[in-house]
Amino acid sequence: MRDAIGKYWPAAAGEPPTASELAMPGGPGAIAGRYNVFAHTKGADPIAEVAKLSDGEVIGELFEAVAESHMVQPTFVFDFPTAISPLSRPRRDDPSIAERFELYIAGMEVANGFSELIDPFDQERRFQAQVEKGGQEAPKEVDIDYIRALSHGLPPTAGEGIGVDRLVMLLTNSHSIREVVLFPLLRAESAEGHGGEEASPSDKRPK
Repeated sequence: MRDAIGKYWPAAAGEPPTASELAMPGGPGAIAGRYNVFAHTKGADPIAEVAKLSDGEVIGELFEAVAESHMVQPTFVFDFPTAISPLSRPRRDDPSIAERFELYIAGMEVANGFSELIDPFDQERRFQAQVEKGGQEAPKEVDIDYIRALSHGLPPTAGEGIGVDRLVMLLTNSHSIREVVLFPLLRAESAEGHGGEEASPSDKRPK
């Protein structure tokens, strides 16, 4: 992931960052500052609230901003920061990096795989940190049931999830996920039992 940021760094944004610079404490924030100067000049979307993000979160934002759209041919991206991989086991030689990969095709994520975090104490700390940080997509409370189940013991486990809708998009040359979802429209029921407004599903990244 760090290498991809440097590889696809915009030429107009100056010297591309190295993986070593992105690995330094505080390095991603400084590099995001450089990118934001470029973004404001070119009318691109800047990385918001950099000061509130951890180094790992900034790396994730930089990757999405400069590299993700270039992953046209099937590409496996690995060495995701642990900070954006709350369910993944950290690497033994570098706990800041998770044992995780994603497959990108046509500029979008198609599959996500990782080694499961099986330490209930570490998992609870991560959940608690998410709740304390808050945010629109953050959980509102720690999933105690999951922690309790994990405490009973889980052998080393890994897996991969494939976004079937996005895979079908590729196979059918569709340009919108709404063209391939199984149930494209949902109708909410009102309190009186009558049909409400139709709502389209959100185009969320498969996890």
